[in-house]
Amino acid sequence: IFHQDKHEENHQPKMHGGLVIKHNANQRYATNAVTSFIFREIAQKHNLPVQDFVVRNDMPCGSTIGPILASGVGIRTVDVGAPQLSMHSIREMCAVDDIMYSYQHFKAFFVEFSELDSKILVDA
Repeated sequence: IFHQDKHEENHQPKMHGGLVIKHNANQRYATNAVTSFIFREIAQKHNLPVQDFVVRNDMPCGSTIGPILASGVGIRTVDVGAPQLSMHSIREMCAVDDIMYSYQHFKAFFVEFSELDSKILVDA
């Protein structure tokens, strides 16, 4: 059972499809428009696939430490991860391709972030 009814129909992550940006209308994830944009721009520049994960707004969901870190430290934060099947089960699995994409994207992000972030003006 994949619980497809729990996700927005057009935002279901696929294994082998690249890192997933997590979005939630109730701010259960730290992603916002600016951090999502930065993450996508870096992915596009390095030709890395990116997906979106959106829980239906009428469904409860868990959270990550992202919102706590973002509010406590005051840094731009985006909640991302590799798509997984059966998270928290004894047979949790993910695709090797997505681990490679994770490494490539995080490496590019650390190199590119400061320059791209300095060009973004929000709430001026």
